[in-house]
Amino acid sequence: MFSQEQKRLIAENIEALLLSFNHPEMPKEKPVFKIHIEGKESWSWADIEPNWKYGIDNPPNVNEFNERNLW
Repeated sequence: MFSQEQKRLIAENIEALLLSFNHPEMPKEKPVFKIHIEGKESWSWADIEPNWKYGIDNPPNVNEFNERNLW
């Protein structure tokens, strides 16, 4: 579920939101998080982690179907 571009955008926004709270228990940069999103079918899901964890040239588990955006 979601293309790599969409996952990067989601991760970027989650990271920005977390850092915007300026919480004293949070790091000032590179927060670690993992979000699991359930789709409407049992086989439809996405795990999203920070962009800095992988880098642009090393995306995790690319699913070619999701990259085509056929919906």
